[in-house]
Amino acid sequence: MKDIKDLDLKELEEILTGWGERPFHARQIFAWVYKKGVTDFDVMSDLPSDLRLRLKGNFYILSLNLIKRIKSYDGTEKFLFELKDNNSIEAVIIPTEKRITGCISTQVGCKFACRFCASGMLGFKRNLTNPEMLEEVLYLKNNSLGKKLTHIVFMGIGEPLDNYDNVVKAIRIINSPHTFNIGARRITISTSGIIPAIKKLSGEGLQIELSVSLHAADDNIRSRLMPVNKIYPLKDLITACREYISKTNRQLTFEYVLIKDINSGLQNALKLSKILMSLNCKVNLIPCNIIKELKAQPPEKSEILLFRDYLLKSGINVTLRRPRGEDIEAACGQLRLHYEKE
Repeated sequence: MKDIKDLDLKELEEILTGWGERPFHARQIFAWVYKKGVTDFDVMSDLPSDLRLRLKGNFYILSLNLIKRIKSYDGTEKFLFELKDNNSIEAVIIPTEKRITGCISTQVGCKFACRFCASGMLGFKRNLTNPEMLEEVLYLKNNSLGKKLTHIVFMGIGEPLDNYDNVVKAIRIINSPHTFNIGARRITISTSGIIPAIKKLSGEGLQIELSVSLHAADDNIRSRLMPVNKIYPLKDLITACREYISKTNRQLTFEYVLIKDINSGLQNALKLSKILMSLNCKVNLIPCNIIKELKAQPPEKSEILLFRDYLLKSGINVTLRRPRGEDIEAACGQLRLHYEKE
């Protein structure tokens, strides 16, 4: 038995043709699964009955089991799923007035152990498959508060570019008009800065958004916060980002989590403005979530605003992200961490 979501449209057409079926049935199957959210082949009424039976004998649609669903006062909803191998992952719905964003995981755990993130505290287990990621999107779409899921961010548990092939295949399927039909510019990959994968991604011809987790403007602080910096240091990362921008003609986002007494002073803002000068980029400032296990605290509001204003005066495009889902611990890995510790 194989997960049918592992197939793109062409692959499914080829299988159906090999069975002696008409290839247009593949589009019907995709419509049932991705547009109508159907999870039972028997319900696919416009397919011949013998084809439905054969599909049931060769494929399945669902593999995730919902363990827990919690909702914040601000509308953010977090989902904890159990996989077929009993591992667990998270996904989040983030609603605003103009959009409904789905945040999905790409790995079970994380290898990179960033100091401010709970995702890697239980270690790394495995990559998620392409169909497991698609099922996260499917589940969020079917539970998106009666509204259309408009954006997808690969910002949940794991490092997306460490699971490169599965993530890129998932993006192409998510972008397809025969599935979710979510525009490429409404799909974002967030990376800790895996330079070879950033270079490879620049040649994929995908008009997606790339978001690089920076979090410091010098190697000493960044290596403390993000051990990956010891492999891909800041100077090399900024060079790779500059090349990515040039090759794709896309603006790049740098994520910067502000952590009290570590990277939130004006001297840090000065260094950040210098390394980003002349880059076609924006900076997304994020006050860190309170994670007791990591002893991470956000700065005072006045310090956050001073940091932002310094960057603005330096000509850097800056946004300040409003915290979401704090009361349900919606930051990456927190719900899974507490569930698996119980």
